[in-house]
Amino acid sequence: MKLTVVGCSGSFPSAESACSSYLVEADGFRLLLDMGNGALGELQRHCGLYDLDAIYLSHLHADHCIDMCAYFVARYYRHDGGRAAPIPVYGPEGTEHRLTTAYADTPSASSMSEVFDFHTVKPGSFEIGPFSVHTEKVSHPVEAYGIRVEHGGRTLTYSGDTGVCDTLVELARDADLFLCEAAFTHGKESIPDLHLNGREAGEIAARAAARRLVLTHIPPWTDPQVNLADARETYTGPVEVAAPRVTYEI
Repeated sequence: MKLTVVGCSGSFPSAESACSSYLVEADGFRLLLDMGNGALGELQRHCGLYDLDAIYLSHLHADHCIDMCAYFVARYYRHDGGRAAPIPVYGPEGTEHRLTTAYADTPSASSMSEVFDFHTVKPGSFEIGPFSVHTEKVSHPVEAYGIRVEHGGRTLTYSGDTGVCDTLVELARDADLFLCEAAFTHGKESIPDLHLNGREAGEIAARAAARRLVLTHIPPWTDPQVNLADARETYTGPVEVAAPRVTYEI
């Protein structure tokens, strides 16, 4: 598998990065994990507008899904070749309604489904193209899912947004790469069931025996080097901070 960081900023885009969006590729198949603010523009650095094969939305907060509205425009009003065929979109219950409401002026209530083939995510295992995936609910104010993506004996786990929870430990068990949010700073913010800090991300990676930890979803107002140092206090494996346009071979 190849993982490309399209965007990794938390809550809102920074001057350097779009919000959460990660491109996973294997066997010529392109799966996008989340499409937050600014992600659609950045995505075009890595693949064509119509080259995605499937999209997974971890939850329906704007910094993880709002550029789907812009992507609707690109697919529905395609300037050359007519309307794009529906692409599979996996998201929590209510994803179509959320995106239609956010766009606010679709030609009809069902226009989104003309270019997006919506599938409701629940806890469990299923296939997306060549990938075997497993999703579980994580701790966040809205319905949110972490995802485990497996291919060719390799594993990528993406936390989405979450507070501390045992389900995330199991999703990350023995993962080759654990892409984990670390939005909060240890000793500064402490709101249960909302976000992790660097120390907590490191603790979960250690409990899961993940082989590599990449911290992501760090807001522009947070010093990523502090979170990185905190993660290294609790996790002894390789750890780094996600950065846009960085690619990992898994």
